Amino acid sequence: SGTRGAFVELTGVEVDKVDKTVATAEISSSTAVVMQTVTDNKAAIGYISLGSLNDTVKALDVNGVECSVADIKSGDYVVARPFNVCYQQAKLDGNAAAKDLIAFIESDDGQKIIADNGYIAIDSTGAYAPSGVTGAISLNGSTSVGPIMEKLCEAYKALNPDVSIDIQQTGSGAGITSATEGTCDIGMSSRELKQEELDAGLTEMKIADDGIAVIVNLE
Repeated sequence: SGTRGAFVELTGVEVDKVDKTVATAEISSSTAVVMQTVTDNKAAIGYISLGSLNDTVKALDVNGVECSVADIKSGDYVVARPFNVCYQQAKLDGNAAAKDLIAFIESDDGQKIIADNGYIAIDSTGAYAPSGVTGAISLNGSTSVGPIMEKLCEAYKALNPDVSIDIQQTGSGAGITSATEGTCDIGMSSRELKQEELDAGLTEMKIADDGIAVIVNLE
């Protein structure tokens, strides 16, 4: 999970590139499973994407700072990371629809969707004009990026109805691997790509920033 990778690095649980998470921890690459586990267990502590936070769990302050868009933007909330997409440039260039989707995500329209859903938008590239492209796009990767990507793709398809989009949420590592192997057009990652992943031929692009909320049971 990209969320786990970012969390252990930012909090110092990762030491000399070794993840020191205790062996007794329950491990899941699914945001939904983590939330349900915390909801059902008064003794549980977990962590999820800020954009996935709802009223079924409670988010803790970190160093006395709330996990909020304002505090992430200011840098006061330190457990934060990027949302990225990755792709083989040649494969993207060969799929007009996939390339156009990237342009939509970067546009004013795409970044407004990101901000409206509780994530932190990046600098946008201007207005988006529907292109009239046709074709199919496949995306694979992070269960943290997946929910906002679904909203972005829904809005994109409303403007480009002749494009079909398939989104698989299998975790950041799996999405990066799929993009590397060319089995998907666009990979989704809730962490920065490692140098060896970039060296394998991938291009990385940040689409938003996100906080990692540390969550506990409501009781």
